[in-house]
Amino acid sequence: MTDDIRTKKLINAPEDLISHALEGMIAAHPDMLTIKGDTGRAVVAKDGPRDGKVGVIIGGGSGHEPAFAGYVGRGLADAAAVGNVFASPAPEQILDAARAADGGAGVLFLYGNYTGDVMNFDMAAQACEDLGIPARSFQVTDDVASAPKGREEERRGIAGDFFVFKIVGAAAEQGRDLDACVAAARHANDNCRSMGVALTACSMPQTGKLNFEIGADEMEIGMGIHGEPGMRRGPLETADAVTDELMGMILGDIELGAGDEVAVLVNGLGATGQLELYILHRRVAHILAERGVKIHHSWVGEYCTSLEMAGASVTLMKLDDDLKALLDAPCRTPALTVAGALPPKGQHTTRNHKDQAAKTAQDRNALITEGAISPADFRAMILATADAILANRDWLSELDGVIGDGDHGITMDIGFAAVRTELADGADETITEMSERMAKAFLDAVGASSGPLYAAAFQAAGDAVRDRLNLDAGAMVAWLDGLREGIMTRGGAAVGDKTMVDAYVPALTAAKEALAKGGDIHACLSAAAEGAEIGRDATTQMTSKRGRSKKLGERSVGHIDPGAASAHIIFVALRDAAARL
Repeated sequence: MTDDIRTKKLINAPEDLISHALEGMIAAHPDMLTIKGDTGRAVVAKDGPRDGKVGVIIGGGSGHEPAFAGYVGRGLADAAAVGNVFASPAPEQILDAARAADGGAGVLFLYGNYTGDVMNFDMAAQACEDLGIPARSFQVTDDVASAPKGREEERRGIAGDFFVFKIVGAAAEQGRDLDACVAAARHANDNCRSMGVALTACSMPQTGKLNFEIGADEMEIGMGIHGEPGMRRGPLETADAVTDELMGMILGDIELGAGDEVAVLVNGLGATGQLELYILHRRVAHILAERGVKIHHSWVGEYCTSLEMAGASVTLMKLDDDLKALLDAPCRTPALTVAGALPPKGQHTTRNHKDQAAKTAQDRNALITEGAISPADFRAMILATADAILANRDWLSELDGVIGDGDHGITMDIGFAAVRTELADGADETITEMSERMAKAFLDAVGASSGPLYAAAFQAAGDAVRDRLNLDAGAMVAWLDGLREGIMTRGGAAVGDKTMVDAYVPALTAAKEALAKGGDIHACLSAAAEGAEIGRDATTQMTSKRGRSKKLGERSVGHIDPGAASAHIIFVALRDAAARL
């Protein structure tokens, strides 16, 4: 069982993992890379950005090294926004990368098609527009296993990122404009197909536990790069048999015939050595040769990993003259160098991006003072909630490991730890002002999907009580309903989708019923906690329709949704903390 296995990693402290890794990376490549911006998460090419050039910004969660920061350098990406392990970077981290890469011709964000990445990069793109930086986004969707033909836009981005990033970086280096760079990304993505296989699980550094269970004689076909379960699990087969299955899925999804030319990537997931990867490539080459398909160039090694997972993926990119020329164009990054003469760097002017307007403090004299929950009481309730999330962190991550990527408890704890730090100064604030600070702290710390969702939740909750100094039962329910509204508005999920919404909606329904019956704050919070528990448990029998677990279909049935579980923990913590006041 995974509970009995503790993994070992050469780290100092989990909370320092990313900062220490980036410090070491910059020290290893001081001629190529630097860090820009206040967040410390924007890795920028020293000789990449320049005036008149489209800024190419890539990004995603850590744990996939050398993706993403390893592909920052001349002729490829100008900057990378680096998220926590398996979690999207936050909008402010992405903005740091965008500011550094802005050359006046706009910026293009490239990333894998995951809910958290889409939300965070979309928020950053809007913020760029507000700062006067034209911004476009493009999601890579190369994973054949994650959606059928005809629904390519739903697919995950996995190792095909490597090819799409290279193509767009070369297009931007040539001086193509923003629309042409987007077109190059689309053309590369349309011609990329990938399939992977996992042999072992990986483990999150914060928990030291394997994300999922897989037998010693089993393999998972179609596994995602965050440890998401794949299309099927079965007995471990020979390298040739596995390659035949991977290639069968790829070749069934893209037209390739005699005379066509491809680029090949055989990618290790973190714990599979080149000895095995070359055996896989041997079979890939045989299959292509049998079809009369020529390999223009192959890459074999670790290019997009999943921490220490054993396994591999195969990616093919069908080539035409333009894709071939862009693929062959020179670049120089820590993880990829293509030989050739790079033109002189050119000038890069540091631009002054206008600051966003600051919020003004509320006039306390105009606020309603009736109610048992003061701002100080509210702060105590939130701090107690942060403690409850920490206490349940590993359990939430274990739930997520079964149907997702195993990081939900970790990301929730990171977010609430940031909230705890933000509120520790004991500033004399209203509940609305605290809620706004909580929203920013959570979003800046987490990214992922939880970051935008809870940032929107806290912002909407604060807005709902903007006329209050203290909270009575009605205002407490309004604040909670703001959480629900923010999450549903930002995420778009509905009841029955197997998400946190399935806990929030019944929780608020129960709280409003208690309020209508004349219930006090404790009665309303108790009803909310009970409703959240009912909703959480109901997710067990649901088929996931949102997020990474959506790809599992019926395999998601029988498991509690981790987002609904964390929602229940929040309601219980608020109820218990209020009862102690």
